[in-house]
Amino acid sequence: MGLQLRFQAHGNEVRTTFRPRSEHVGFKGVIHGGLLATVLDEILVWACAIPTGKFAFCAELQVRFLNPVLPHEELTVIATMTENKRGKIFIAEGRIINPSGTVCAIGTGKYMPIPDSKAEGMMDELIGDLADLLPTKTPAENGELAVKLRSKVE
Repeated sequence: MGLQLRFQAHGNEVRTTFRPRSEHVGFKGVIHGGLLATVLDEILVWACAIPTGKFAFCAELQVRFLNPVLPHEELTVIATMTENKRGKIFIAEGRIINPSGTVCAIGTGKYMPIPDSKAEGMMDELIGDLADLLPTKTPAENGELAVKLRSKVE
């Protein structure tokens, strides 16, 4: 099934679009909140990975559902890392916006960086074209993740 999310980095902001399908409905024609939380979690982890060069696991995720999301709407999802607590915890915020510009859900997550020794091989599990995620900075300015992303793309 897969969510088919394709992320793009714009500086430290990460964006994607998502079009939920009818089978994603949880109740009375409204997309299930758990699916929206998953989309937020996905983009929040990338919002942390791009500026830090580190993959991370979610330690805490808070989501506020503000407006219903309907099937087949093309949603815009945007996230940024807001804080790096000495490389031990990353904090990111994101939002899901419907086509009329209404914010439907907001999320804040705390992410624990994965030690480099445990992150080995994770790049092999990534699917899709990673070129859009490459920031405009050089690999030296952006850390090891940028180097690995570049080698995966090239």
